[in-house]
Amino acid sequence: MNTILDFYRDGGASLILLVVISFLVAGTVKGVIGLGLPTVSIGLLSVAMLPAQAAALLIVPSMVTNVWQLAAGGRFLYLLRRLWPMLLAVCAGTWMAGAWLAGRSTGWAGHALGAALLVYAAIGLSAVRLSVPPRMEGWMGPVVGATTGVITSATGVFVIPAVPYLQALGLDRNELVQAMGLAFTASTIALAGDLVHSGDLGGREAWASLLALAPALGGMWFGQWLRHRVSAPTFRRVFFVGVGALGIHLLLAG
Repeated sequence: MNTILDFYRDGGASLILLVVISFLVAGTVKGVIGLGLPTVSIGLLSVAMLPAQAAALLIVPSMVTNVWQLAAGGRFLYLLRRLWPMLLAVCAGTWMAGAWLAGRSTGWAGHALGAALLVYAAIGLSAVRLSVPPRMEGWMGPVVGATTGVITSATGVFVIPAVPYLQALGLDRNELVQAMGLAFTASTIALAGDLVHSGDLGGREAWASLLALAPALGGMWFGQWLRHRVSAPTFRRVFFVGVGALGIHLLLAG
């Protein structure tokens, strides 16, 4: 019977080091700017493994840190009433895409992840500030949710287009942070279900994901400490430049 130790023993010391560094860096980014854990961890891990394998390692750290983020703010019910169509569409899009992709070649998944990271970096570095009028939320939320779900199923990253959409809703800072926590929690649950159904997330992977929680929490604590000592705009620029460079690497690799 395979165990958590077998998982890391199979990959050797280099895999353990990659997992620890990836989640330390990803946790630090999330601690500073409130997002980036899946983007950074899957992006870094995908240099050495398939996006689906990287996504399986993400599940426990993502769930714990997102629930932590969701619990702060005190606007849960208001945001749930406002965002539930998008959240349901995220789950539906993830599971429908997962069913469609089942058994198909995933050789292109790394390239798709690279493209998603490039788009994310371009939006983050641009001076464009989007705005969604309230009258458009009724139909735009489900469209954004379903699109995010499809991208989540293919790449394991659930920031595009959900994060730009949430940023365009005119929420205040605390509401935005809590809304992202809500969206990321829904996406993590949907992704976990998709991975279980596809056979990419079982007991061994779950235990491996649990082990990745420690560096993720350590990085998040360090990021929160760093947030008070480094300019947030400067950190965001460095973060998005790094994401863009990683996206180019994954897009051109192979």
